Amino acid sequence: MDRLSAYAKRPVAFLLRYVRRRPLSHAAILAAVIGAVACSVSSQYGVKFLVDVLSGNAADGAIWLAFALLVSLIAADNLLWRLAGWITSHAFVGVTGDLRSELFRHLTGHAPNYFSQRLAGTLTGRITATSNAAFAVENLFIWNVLPPCLATLCAIGFLAVVSVPMAAALTAIAALVMLLLFKLAARGTPLHHGFANRAAKVEGELADVIGNMPLVRTFGAIHREHSRFDRTVGRELTARRRSLQYLERVRLLHAVLTIVLTVAVLAWAIVLWQRGQASAGDVVLVCTLGFTVLHATRDLAVALVDVTQHMARLAEAIGTLLQEHELREHPAAVPLAWRSERMPHAAFDNVAFSYPGGRRVFENFTLDITAGRRTGLVGPSGSGKSTALALLQRFHDLERGRILIDGQDIAHITQESLRRAISFVPQDISLLHRSILENIRYGRPEASDVEVRAAAEAARCDFIEALPSGYSTIVGDRGTRLSGGQRQRIAIARALLKDSPIVLLDEATSSLDTEAEEMIRQALDRLMQGRTVIAIAHRLSTLRGFDRIVFLEHGRVLQDGPPDDLMRRRGPYRAMVESEVARLRQAA
Repeated sequence: MDRLSAYAKRPVAFLLRYVRRRPLSHAAILAAVIGAVACSVSSQYGVKFLVDVLSGNAADGAIWLAFALLVSLIAADNLLWRLAGWITSHAFVGVTGDLRSELFRHLTGHAPNYFSQRLAGTLTGRITATSNAAFAVENLFIWNVLPPCLATLCAIGFLAVVSVPMAAALTAIAALVMLLLFKLAARGTPLHHGFANRAAKVEGELADVIGNMPLVRTFGAIHREHSRFDRTVGRELTARRRSLQYLERVRLLHAVLTIVLTVAVLAWAIVLWQRGQASAGDVVLVCTLGFTVLHATRDLAVALVDVTQHMARLAEAIGTLLQEHELREHPAAVPLAWRSERMPHAAFDNVAFSYPGGRRVFENFTLDITAGRRTGLVGPSGSGKSTALALLQRFHDLERGRILIDGQDIAHITQESLRRAISFVPQDISLLHRSILENIRYGRPEASDVEVRAAAEAARCDFIEALPSGYSTIVGDRGTRLSGGQRQRIAIARALLKDSPIVLLDEATSSLDTEAEEMIRQALDRLMQGRTVIAIAHRLSTLRGFDRIVFLEHGRVLQDGPPDDLMRRRGPYRAMVESEVARLRQAA
């Protein structure tokens, strides 16, 4: 299990992980808060001292001493709070930064299957929710949980000076009230979890619809999506109301208890004064400290239920994000090694694989990919072509068997070195919402602008110079500002720049017209020169000049050989070529 996954069901330990990274800052905050609360409660004793001095006809020196003590405590109280606030503005913000950075790193370590089962907006929303919840919990603890607890202890200590029985009674009552509130707050956790889940679904729904607005408009589904979103928000609002109403019931209970206990403490103090067992200053002290204890439990009640709600959000978010990685680096993984003068050789050795909860794709699948040759994979949909390329890149782990590159099992080599060895041009092109220059350079970040432009020219990206901002043009979300053919040429330029010894092509010319396809085929010829190439194509013209064709069906090799040899004998490959030729003649 990786280090972060161990915290998936331990939100408190997860938060403390980041607190411990800034021990001095948090210790300083804690010391400042303790000092501020001590001064705040002690200032009430300072009021009692001043009242007693004034009522006892004391000398001017004693009066001004009492005054100075009270003023000093008030000043220290306020300044210590501000000191704590200044440090928290650095420490707590730093915690959220560390947290988001590690969550992002962990999230990017998941296998593609993890992302295909979840909405991108939900995942990004959960990272934000985790950060916000962590910040809220730290703030609530420092400003709303710790101070009332400390104030209660200090107040009870001062009350014991006046009346031990009263201090003992308030201690017992405060403990019972806190215990009751804590249990009630914990009982509301399922409601808070329900709200957190509904809120995450709203974020995911928003991202899903906004990211597919062209589709929504094409099918005239604007009003349907409005209705769907209203229903989703309605469920979230219902869950939120239930959560908040439960909190209000807890707070109402505490308010009633506070009223009753406040009256009791005030009456008790007056009785003591009537019996001559307490001075006027003692009555003032008992009243203010009694109110401090009771109000502290009220503040603690509010804080506890708020902390419970935020902890529920934190637990829900990390429960999704911190799932264990399906693809883990082998403990003894080493970088992939191949000799620069020799093109890599790849092989599937008795591979068995099926998608989780899905059909079996391969069973005892064996295929040898000759080094430096161009191998085309063809066959009907679902035959295993794209899965083979995904397994070669180790996007999934095998059930049985091995995949070898130059005799090295890819399960025992580092994933980063494996990715460096492979240039992949997919059918569904992925571009970042960045400039064209940055997207091409993504294949080799250290490449110069001259090298990027050379790769673009080789990939026939002539359209770039005609754009208003040229290479600085922002391509939009997933490249929506470019046509399908333009996106594919950018992807080919990216692969050319990466200059890896293994090239994988998945329908690399599927979005191009015949004229553009011919230009790209020439560029691909340069890309494939002197490399080990595996290509998937339904348009068989893409495979012209290939050394070998492998025809797959249901995860099995039906035909394998040079394309001319396969055309000379009857079989599925020849039937596929004849079908495509007939279709093209009919279209013409």
